[in-house]
Amino acid sequence: MLDLPGPPGAPVVVLLHGLAATSALNWGPSLQALAQDFRVLAPDHRGHGGGLPLRAPFRLEKCADDIAALTEFLQIDRFVAVGYSMGGAIAQLTWRRHRERVAGLVLCATAARFASSRQRQASYLIQPFASIAARGAPDSFWKAQAQRMLENVPDPDRRRHLAAEIEGTQPAAIIEAAGALARFDSRLWLRDVDVPTTVVATQFDRHVPLERQLEMAEAIPESAVRRIDANHYACVAQASLFVPELREACREVSAQPAVVT
Repeated sequence: MLDLPGPPGAPVVVLLHGLAATSALNWGPSLQALAQDFRVLAPDHRGHGGGLPLRAPFRLEKCADDIAALTEFLQIDRFVAVGYSMGGAIAQLTWRRHRERVAGLVLCATAARFASSRQRQASYLIQPFASIAARGAPDSFWKAQAQRMLENVPDPDRRRHLAAEIEGTQPAAIIEAAGALARFDSRLWLRDVDVPTTVVATQFDRHVPLERQLEMAEAIPESAVRRIDANHYACVAQASLFVPELREACREVSAQPAVVT
């Protein structure tokens, strides 16, 4: 886990990374900018990088509970949950399951649903077989997938460092997390969100279409939207666009009182 102390008495942001990434890969370009204003925590999710080993099927809800347990262990009463893609779903669930701890939400390149109804139904049928296949796939296959993901990191030294970090990721975690995302749907309860929320929308996103990001924003009372002309890999490949918007989103959320509904 990454833990940057920030200024004395600074509010806390907890950064929640996306599918198949790690905290360092997802948030590396953002850390120093955020640490100017906040204490920054950035854990790896279960089965990802240095996260807890996956000993049971991957559940987004368990990841949300991990965040609550971590902040309780660190004696952090309140924090802003900042989620990217899959991390955005975990951030939403962290608010829902641990409302007393979440002071605000910053939701980046994410949505209230990631799949159509038909895709969700298919995921229930395919998931068990995909998990078995993932556990039996050769290491070379997963290393090739990791290399494809790291193509968005321009610095060769950093790319090698992140490749070593990703080696700890369990293939089954990726497959099962993808299935969990396909089944995720928060639309029925997002209207109850009562903390300041800002959505950082990636306008040229082919993985999480802009219309789904905006659908989520419209469902959350009084949420703000910051649009950037970037794709789904903005956090790494287009950091010069993403990081300033992320920092401002965190600052505006942490400065606002709770939403009155």
